[in-house]
Amino acid sequence: MACKSTIERNNRIKKTVAKYAELRRQLKAKGDYAALARLPRNASPTRVRSLCALTGRSRGVYRKFKISRIMLRELALQGKIPGMRKSSW
Repeated sequence: MACKSTIERNNRIKKTVAKYAELRRQLKAKGDYAALARLPRNASPTRVRSLCALTGRSRGVYRKFKISRIMLRELALQGKIPGMRKSSW
């Protein structure tokens, strides 16, 4: 399980990105990169980490399900993900 501080930091960054999204779009359209550079660092969408919704794990997270590979496998084996089953050939 990830630290609560990591999850909270990521949520704070998401709020900052949402706050400055329109301003960033306008500045990029104008080509005013000097003003864009003066915005807070956390206003950039690339600063947001994709964390597992269940465990907070930051690595091996599937975008489609928003959960890590480990939780995906566990849930699939339990039959909790519709249409997904263990393959064998």
